Amino acid sequence: QLPLVESGGGLVQPGGSLRLSCAASLGIIFDYSSIAWFRQVPGKEPEAILCFNYNSNNANYTDSVKGRFTIARDVAKNTVYLRMNSLKPEDTGIYSCAAVRDPSSHICAGAIEERLFDYWGQGTRVTVSS
Repeated sequence: QLPLVESGGGLVQPGGSLRLSCAASLGIIFDYSSIAWFRQVPGKEPEAILCFNYNSNNANYTDSVKGRFTIARDVAKNTVYLRMNSLKPEDTGIYSCAAVRDPSSHICAGAIEERLFDYWGQGTRVTVSS
């Protein structure tokens, strides 16, 4: 089992919504962590779509999802949720969450790269199609 578990992907029509979950397991606690969501399309490099600092509850979104995607946390469940509205066909891909301990809260301030994160999930597939 991987330390992060994503769920909530599926097939949705353009304009629809989905909510993805990223739950921590194997003793991982999101406190003092930064969490990112990556989206991968076949033949392309993974794209970081947002970076979220768990304790400050602040997130940075890439321009392509800004205003449509929102991340939220449930501290009691040690889980973050990615709400995706107004979905477009170009949002199709495999969505993976990743986390890293970040007590100084500096990870989300720079370029969001896969190599910065220590914990990963298996990914969940999102397909936006009519």
